[in-house]
Amino acid sequence: MEEGNHSVVTEFILTGLTDRPELQAPLFVVFLLIYVVSIVGNGGMVLLIISDPRLHTPMYFFLGNLSFCDFCYSFVIAPKMMQNFLAKRKSIFRTACALQMFFDITFQDVECLLLAVMAYDRYVAICNPLLYMVTMSRGLCNHLVAGAFVVGLVDAITNTYYTFRLSFCHSNILNHFYCDIPPLLALSCSDTSINETVLFAFACFVIVSSVVTIILSYVCIIPTILRIRSAEGRHKAFSTCTCHLTAVAMFHGTLLFMYLRPSSSYSLGTDKIASVFYTLVIPMLNPLIYSLRNREVKDALRKVMNKLHSNS
Repeated sequence: MEEGNHSVVTEFILTGLTDRPELQAPLFVVFLLIYVVSIVGNGGMVLLIISDPRLHTPMYFFLGNLSFCDFCYSFVIAPKMMQNFLAKRKSIFRTACALQMFFDITFQDVECLLLAVMAYDRYVAICNPLLYMVTMSRGLCNHLVAGAFVVGLVDAITNTYYTFRLSFCHSNILNHFYCDIPPLLALSCSDTSINETVLFAFACFVIVSSVVTIILSYVCIIPTILRIRSAEGRHKAFSTCTCHLTAVAMFHGTLLFMYLRPSSSYSLGTDKIASVFYTLVIPMLNPLIYSLRNREVKDALRKVMNKLHSNS
């Protein structure tokens, strides 16, 4: 089928992480373990927060949405990646590629913005504790999460539309393990200046707004914690903030590395490794971070395990 002077690409060939045959099976096992831990950890966190009334607070409402986001993120990227480790023909249909890109952008934006919302939640809880439940009302929490999803959906619709209206005539071999915007733009023989502008504008808005919110929140939080007289109170406040700051450092550190490094140091291989980290490794680590360092989550998990043990 022809479109102008160019054939319409109906599928893409994903090169994956490596073309070395002896590494395909070991990598499949490694990423299968990562995927299982991520799905079980994030799915379990969502169910735990829903089932335990003690976790029905704004902080855990946002954590539950973050876990849901990580669950979906892993589900969008990992299955096709693992299939291609074992497949001879590592192809993905154009429509499936567009859907993968759409959901990847959506959940990446939502996670980025949820981390900012969680920083604001910690600011209110620590700096204005008497007004916490009034300020962080159920309606406001719902609006903040809905706003994150709206931004993610608008970004995903816009970038997916502008990417897949391009003509792909250079090749259909996509040098990545999933459908990401930069490698797709590299295959296009159309003018991609609009795509690059749209991508840059949304990336700046989402990342900068999230980072600024987090920084401003912690500029207020840290002095307030240091003024707490009780050692136990300081420890509890630092504990909840440490979990959040660890998640922020991993996610935003990876994004800032990808977007702010000099163009002279650009390497597609390095980009693949960074993409593995924020699409698969971070979603696996987030529930571990929040469960291992959070007493309320550990108590709720212990209660569920004791109940299951007594029933058996």
